[in-house]
Amino acid sequence: MRYTEEHEWLRIEGDVVVVGITEHAAQQLGDVVFVELPEIEATVAKGDEVCVIESVKAASDILAPVDGEIVEVNEALAVTPGLVNEDPQGEAWFFKMKLDDLSVLDDFMTEDEYMDFLA
Repeated sequence: MRYTEEHEWLRIEGDVVVVGITEHAAQQLGDVVFVELPEIEATVAKGDEVCVIESVKAASDILAPVDGEIVEVNEALAVTPGLVNEDPQGEAWFFKMKLDDLSVLDDFMTEDEYMDFLA
């Protein structure tokens, strides 16, 4: 897995990257009450707003960590947004992206580097 400074995690599954938020981010948000997911087949550029998360504390955007195409979204979050708090780095993934070049993920932090970043 790789991590961004915006507290997103990226997990490689074949030629697809699964994107979610870290446990740290979920704790900072508080109880999540709504998740707006992106459109499947949408082409996004790094830094584009892809999802909106609303919690009891605030609304936050999930940004595209890389350029690519949204190929799948986690519909379970639309029905049960609280999954983000229960299992942020597992069942509560947000979307899957197809990338032209997976090597761009080398630019992101490893788990150890992310832990150092949090400290």
